[in-house]
Amino acid sequence: MHFIGQVFGWLTTSDNWFGGSGLVHELRQHVQVSAAALAAAIVVSLPIALVLGHTRRGGVAAINIANAGRALPTYAVLVLAVAAFGIRSPRPLAWTGSAVTFLALLLLGIPPILTNAYVGMLEVDPELVDAARGLGMRGREVLWRVELPVALPLVMAGIRTAALGVVATATLASWTGYDTLGTPINVGIAVRDNAQIFGGALLVAVLSLLVEVGLAGVQHLVVSPGLRREESVRAGWGRAR
Repeated sequence: MHFIGQVFGWLTTSDNWFGGSGLVHELRQHVQVSAAALAAAIVVSLPIALVLGHTRRGGVAAINIANAGRALPTYAVLVLAVAAFGIRSPRPLAWTGSAVTFLALLLLGIPPILTNAYVGMLEVDPELVDAARGLGMRGREVLWRVELPVALPLVMAGIRTAALGVVATATLASWTGYDTLGTPINVGIAVRDNAQIFGGALLVAVLSLLVEVGLAGVQHLVVSPGLRREESVRAGWGRAR
């Protein structure tokens, strides 16, 4: 109970929250670099996955190349990026907050989005596609009006997986001098303040949970009710087995 009181005291101390290096500043930068990396991962991965899934060509090779990035630890990518480019972000990448962190998180976010979107497109019933073509739809119409809506649950699952990985891993950005919610953890380790370490980790966990809940809400809004019911039935059947 004494330790919990210390954590609560650290979290409720206003001096820890405000100022040039307070938690509000660190939270803003954590969200900035995470959002930039996730948005870029979506922009890079989704068009490739949708086109390859629609044409049924080259997908396996693309997924294998993307998954190769998972073999590189994010910390190692950060070290290599800092050694190659330095810590300061070039002006064209200032919107990312930290260019080297952005690069590492981008490589982390691409594989789940690319893989899930491609698999989601492959799982669309071919008879449904044939029926759409029989109605006179062209390739682009089939992609946007039939295949993508059906694949959307898996697409969103990939985005949610990538988002959680990016938000959690963005704590490593503090190693490069870019303050995020990982900074209190690093400082706490340096001064042996377990309450600060726990408090920082708790904030990262809460942020990750909020991101998951928010994206689950987005998925609920964009996925059609029929597909939501189908996914629920599949999930229930899987648990029953």
